[in-house]
Amino acid sequence: MSEAELVLRSTRVITPEGTRAASIAVTGGTITAVLPYDAPVPPGARLEDVGDHVVLPGLVDTHVHVNDPGRTEWEGFWTATRAAAAGGITTLVDMPLNSIPPTTTVDHLRVKRKVAADKAHIDVGFWGGALPGNVGDLRPLHEAGVFGFKAFLSPSGVEEFPHLDQDQLARSLAEIASFDGLLIVHAEDPHHLAAAPQQGGPAYRDFLASRPRDAEDTAIASLIAQAKRFNARVHVLHLSSSDALPLIAEARAEGVRLTVETCPHYLTLTAEEVPDGASEFKCCPPIREAANQDLLWAALADGTIDCVVTDHSPSTADLKTDDFATAWGGISGLQLSLSAVWTAARARGHSLEDVVQWMSARTAALVGLGQKGAIAAGRDADFAVLAPDETFTVDPAALHHRNRVTAYAGRTLTGVVKSTWLRGQRIVADGEFSEAKGQLLSRVA
Repeated sequence: MSEAELVLRSTRVITPEGTRAASIAVTGGTITAVLPYDAPVPPGARLEDVGDHVVLPGLVDTHVHVNDPGRTEWEGFWTATRAAAAGGITTLVDMPLNSIPPTTTVDHLRVKRKVAADKAHIDVGFWGGALPGNVGDLRPLHEAGVFGFKAFLSPSGVEEFPHLDQDQLARSLAEIASFDGLLIVHAEDPHHLAAAPQQGGPAYRDFLASRPRDAEDTAIASLIAQAKRFNARVHVLHLSSSDALPLIAEARAEGVRLTVETCPHYLTLTAEEVPDGASEFKCCPPIREAANQDLLWAALADGTIDCVVTDHSPSTADLKTDDFATAWGGISGLQLSLSAVWTAARARGHSLEDVVQWMSARTAALVGLGQKGAIAAGRDADFAVLAPDETFTVDPAALHHRNRVTAYAGRTLTGVVKSTWLRGQRIVADGEFSEAKGQLLSRVA
């Protein structure tokens, strides 16, 4: 404490030991101590007292489609990281697709890193991609610092990122397991999707029927079988089907190295409330019924689902047509994710400490970012300062995403992010941003 440069003080600081009044000492961008609230401030240190606002560790969002370069009219590192910072997110991991080129070779990773280097308002890491025919690129990408590898088991929606069939999945997973890497999977079975009714048009019920739960369930079962075969680390992306939860729980009980995420839109939006033609609600897999949502919440509570991430996947407004079959599938959620999840979580009796586990501690652990995800000595001084009882109504014009299409428009959410801090520096407060200070992160060997 005697050499602290900054002391951040609050009556409510969320630490791994619980929420308490505390003073957080920061030196050189790192937390050096979490001390009693009334600990003396050393000479030369700057005191920032946020009163009764809650200080929580900056969120770590491990599922973001930034689309830069190549589709920067959809999003970009400058806009995505500003929106994330405004929502209390201090680290994101960028998905390998929807950018051109996709992050499927070391050369493509270099392109991505060069584009992001001077545009990042928060810290940014990168996933690699597993495609048919790029098995030889996986180890070099791993050694170059990607956090793992994304694969689709059904068509991705963009031609430059084809999906893996079961034989290709086995080859990729065998290679990834050989260096104990992580495979993260969009798990929908293409045969079940092809067999489902494909009517198109504006009716949400028809779109929902076109992406049935059994497509997810079958794909997850096949992924579990492959993970067992190779003793591999696998992660199920954006789980929406509650029917798959018993499969997941059984596999984990058997020792399968399996983790699972879900997303704010599956936890806060329901199929029953989606208006026909409102493709701002379209994503794959889809938003399902309220009863399904209840089971996802129960799985979060019992640990079957590990974490909550945005799957921020924006597009230009013209691609959000009123035909669910042809509209781009993706929901923009970076700026609103903390407030959306907190609004629903508190209504179900969960605490902010729970939210921190789902959206910061466990996401950081998923990708091995040991310096993130907690307010504790030795961690990066990344914070979100939240007024947990204040409410706001979502106005798309107030969003910092490049395209301000949102499924949350007009909703009243609870929890206002007052400021966000990255390595002890305030990067946004009350809508005002500092210069871009984010760093590019690599997997720690």
